Amino acid sequence: TLSAAVREHLRQLCLHEFPCGTGSWNKSRFLPQTSRVWRELIPREEKSLSPGEETVEDLLGLVRSAHSPWALVEGSSAEDLFLKELAIQNPLMLKDSFFYTYFRSLRVVDKDVSLVDKELLKFVKLEELVLSANQIKEIDTTNLPPTLKVLELYGNKMASMECLCRHPPPRLQHLGLGHNKLLGPLESLHVTSDHWPNLVSLDLSFNNLTDLQNMVAGLQTLKHLRLLLLQGNPLALVPHYRGFTIDSLARLCVLDDITVASSEKHLFRGLSRSEDLLAPEAQLLVTVGNLRGVLDSSVLDPEPGPQGPFITYNYYVTYDFVEDEEGEGSQYGGVLAEAMRFFASHPSSTGAHSHRMRVVSGVRSEAGSLIIKPPSSLEQLGEDILEEIIEDVEESLESGLASLSELGEMEESIVSGASEPLPRSTDSAEELAKLRPLLDPRLCPSPGTVLFSTVPKPWSDVIPCNYEMQHTLKDLVPLKAFLLSGTVVTVVEEKILSWPVEQPSSSDSPLAAKKGKGEKDKKEKEKDKKDKKGKDKAGKGEKEPPKAQKGSKKQKELPKELRQDPPILRVLGSSPVVLEPLLAGEPFVSTVCNFGVIRTLEADRLTLNRDAKKNKKAALEVKSKTKMPAAPVYENDYQPEPLTVEIQIQLIQWRSTEEALRGLVM
Repeated sequence: TLSAAVREHLRQLCLHEFPCGTGSWNKSRFLPQTSRVWRELIPREEKSLSPGEETVEDLLGLVRSAHSPWALVEGSSAEDLFLKELAIQNPLMLKDSFFYTYFRSLRVVDKDVSLVDKELLKFVKLEELVLSANQIKEIDTTNLPPTLKVLELYGNKMASMECLCRHPPPRLQHLGLGHNKLLGPLESLHVTSDHWPNLVSLDLSFNNLTDLQNMVAGLQTLKHLRLLLLQGNPLALVPHYRGFTIDSLARLCVLDDITVASSEKHLFRGLSRSEDLLAPEAQLLVTVGNLRGVLDSSVLDPEPGPQGPFITYNYYVTYDFVEDEEGEGSQYGGVLAEAMRFFASHPSSTGAHSHRMRVVSGVRSEAGSLIIKPPSSLEQLGEDILEEIIEDVEESLESGLASLSELGEMEESIVSGASEPLPRSTDSAEELAKLRPLLDPRLCPSPGTVLFSTVPKPWSDVIPCNYEMQHTLKDLVPLKAFLLSGTVVTVVEEKILSWPVEQPSSSDSPLAAKKGKGEKDKKEKEKDKKDKKGKDKAGKGEKEPPKAQKGSKKQKELPKELRQDPPILRVLGSSPVVLEPLLAGEPFVSTVCNFGVIRTLEADRLTLNRDAKKNKKAALEVKSKTKMPAAPVYENDYQPEPLTVEIQIQLIQWRSTEEALRGLVM
């Protein structure tokens, strides 16, 4: 109880023990007790001290000195020091009647108080009561002194203000309920002038209030309200929060610790009249900039032979974001959503369309979450592409039922944590499945979130991600929880092995032989026509186009038909990003995630030599960027760039009525 906490606090102050109270250290200072009670409060003048006694100054020094064993513990209040000094100067004053009539402020913080009992009514002059960081769920307001003007209940477990409204203190001017668990639309009924006629300051920050319109409607009845804090609530995440609140509460002077200027009132004039058009949804814009310091893994692989494998590397950045029931998690919907899930779970069955699906989808983790790689807008997906994707799904579903078990085995081995030795056989699916470990946990989104990623891009010294994604979320309470926990940014390397498709031999079947014979006759006829045509041109004086020389060099071409293995994913770096400042009123969080150095001296030398063979000018640029001189590089001079990525997450807030109306039209 509150009274027990107060008594325990007074006991810990040791007001009746040395150097406080009375004892052998100050017995000559007080007269013996007589029938005249008032003389108990008059200390005797210090003419001569008996051996073993201390002067008042010496005793006060023991309390005030920071090096004294009797000094107050760090963080003690001014009231505690006052009581200690009073217990030295006039210890006989410290009686219950003195405590109940003297104190106007009572602060009991972090004492595990769960009940405010009726003993509090004995403090007849109490004006300020601070009970922060306790375990209070409800308060019986009949136990609150009617003289109370300030009541602070920060950091408790209150789920509703209803208990405070039964018999509220009539003179209360400040009510602090921040960092509680207030939730539900009915809370707006408990902030009216019927309960708080003299309220000047109200702090409801960092709760779970979601209904901005009804909350503001209740606050409009508080004629004396000048200071209001609502930040940290889900309702403060909507774009029109500040403008709507300022325009609705004309008398407000301070909102969320920011003074409301007259110019700001002018900018938001008339916004409250558009209440019906303001949707209760939050909008956040995620921007991913340049990716630097990536290791070029391709230089470490051997040259591919005629039978492969042909290896390609791509790099992208992922981040997890809260999933809304009516937002991104289902925005693709219907057949397209099934297409994304099917291709994500069975990458080997996508065929020629696998590169196209990477724009909107990724891989499915063991937890069943989808790594979404959306374009900047769905308009980039033409109707023809969607139709082709849907047709591919239908064909794959019809033809792939017999091999679902095999595809399921391949799904378990999509991601690899490190490079493995390449198999020599062209039939490598089973061998790769054995070599790859289980899914990297850093690619699994946390519960209630979905992974988003940038478009995979090939290696370069600076990889421009050029990624922007606007998230619109209607479920605001999970969004607040997500912002408190933050997101995780991960850099992923995607390694794809391609193998040439073996063509069936023409002698395998009589039908093929017959077909080959027919094609041979057809070619001979076409050759005769060309010869005849060439002779006619020669008679007319026309020149034939020059034929290619037998000894001319031709570029090596990749086989026209390749089959791709499931991509091997390797996490290059992962870092958390704190998003709590967005709840505290910051407009955006911008940071450069630094994952440390992953580049090596050997790999950079190979990259430099490869580029030098292609283009001498490019080689000079690479040297300047990697800070590598033309002479042999020594380890002491090598200064590789760390792996970094730029990311910014902005909470969209309208800055004027004009901007709000423009956003509503869009």
